[in-house]
Amino acid sequence: MDKFTIADYIEKLQAKKEEAHNKQWLYIECNAKDLMEELEPGVKNMTTCCKAMLEALLEGDIILAAPKTKNMCGSALTLRYYVDNLSPERRKYSEVN
Repeated sequence: MDKFTIADYIEKLQAKKEEAHNKQWLYIECNAKDLMEELEPGVKNMTTCCKAMLEALLEGDIILAAPKTKNMCGSALTLRYYVDNLSPERRKYSEVN
């Protein structure tokens, strides 16, 4: 099986957000190591996972824990995605910060 791409991870994250939204949750928290192990057990694909997690970050979402690297890629990366408003009009985190 090929490694997941950034687009694959973003698709899976969006599905997690939609599922949580449908359950009327306020937010979900994702850790890079846990997400990678859930979606690709035994595969080393941390950089792709982290880049996708950061790409999926929207305005109002929060970085709870950041790795000690300049590119923000590492198993410690933990993000809180707010799922109460999944409007496509929400800007990406990178556009406002």
